[in-house]
Amino acid sequence: MAPVTQDQSQLYQSLAEAIEARKDLRNPLIEILRIAQELFGYLPVEVQEFIAEKMNIPASKIYGVVTFYNFFSMQPRGKYTLNVCNGTACFVKGAPRVVQMLSEELGIEMGETTADGLFTMSAVRCVGACSLAPVFVIGEETYGRITSKDQIKEILTRYK
Repeated sequence: MAPVTQDQSQLYQSLAEAIEARKDLRNPLIEILRIAQELFGYLPVEVQEFIAEKMNIPASKIYGVVTFYNFFSMQPRGKYTLNVCNGTACFVKGAPRVVQMLSEELGIEMGETTADGLFTMSAVRCVGACSLAPVFVIGEETYGRITSKDQIKEILTRYK
């Protein structure tokens, strides 16, 4: 394990307190992982090992849960997660082109985070906005009928 900084030490202390407060609950792992990701911003192997040790469960179980649920990330995520819908309607109406335009504008591929830490691009199966296809979501905002780079530039500017 890498040396722990002062700030990280405080994060680990907060996580240890959260684990202690929840360890007797039935199936607390997902809640503890959610708290850990909220504290650290993501779930690196070191954090997973810390949780495994404190909860007295195999690290492989933690890793299995982290990699199963797409809510959890083992890589740092951007301030904003940009979820591109790849459901049938969006795919047919141009989701691959939207991904291409976003990749060109942001300089990242699907699953990556921009160098400035502002955006992470990910794919989702459906956002329930088929009539607006193709769409992507940033936070609680859904952006639909995306057909041009100009639309994408205008939307992204709101977040910069």
